[in-house]
Amino acid sequence: MSESSPPLLELAAVSKGYREGERFREILQDANLTLQAGQVVALLGRSGSGKSTLLNVVSGIDLPTSGRVLVEGTDLSSLDERQRTLWRRGGVGFIFQFFHLIPTLTVAENVLFPLELLGRRGGDDETRALDLLRQLGLGDRLHSFPDVLSGGEQQRVAMVRALAHDPPLILADEPTGNLDEDTAEQVLDLLLQGVRDRQKTLLMVTHSRQVAGRADRILHLRHGRFEEEDRPPLSLASGPQGSSG
Repeated sequence: MSESSPPLLELAAVSKGYREGERFREILQDANLTLQAGQVVALLGRSGSGKSTLLNVVSGIDLPTSGRVLVEGTDLSSLDERQRTLWRRGGVGFIFQFFHLIPTLTVAENVLFPLELLGRRGGDDETRALDLLRQLGLGDRLHSFPDVLSGGEQQRVAMVRALAHDPPLILADEPTGNLDEDTAEQVLDLLLQGVRDRQKTLLMVTHSRQVAGRADRILHLRHGRFEEEDRPPLSLASGPQGSSG
């Protein structure tokens, strides 16, 4: 990855606010951010600092009040709502703290649902997704429903669903926040391995310094802007994530 290559994600002077009664509350204030392809970035911030708002803006769910959000050079503000929805289906993978699996679909059906929306069922994409479930120890759970899975199993399914359609950008909102410590560590290992093996860009919101320490970059969202910790980049081939499976 070259720092001189075009950024995968760029926020240019982005502001975002909401009206609360008679008052306008600004969450992001002329925020600037550049993420290169293949980077794992952790975002820390107090509750209410705007982390979830940021994910909504980056994914095109919400538009900024001002400024530009570009993903692979596409200005999301230039797309209408339908175009943003179609772009999001192929361009972004989401991982949530509470999994958000569809309870009436089996494990396999949940994972393949993004491919269904894109008309890409069958072929290499489907084979790769089901193979990844098996690699993560879920081969005997393909026809199970989410309510019989443990929290760690549900989060592994959610991870595979986020990766199944091969999006360039993965957004994770507290992906280990609803798991016990041992399960969280295992799930994080698997997530980082899956993202790095496929050279995806991961923007991960977390409250955990331990989780953030596994990222290539650590950002803090303070007063509507980003502050980056000065730390050496991690080698993609080193660290605990290199040996997990």
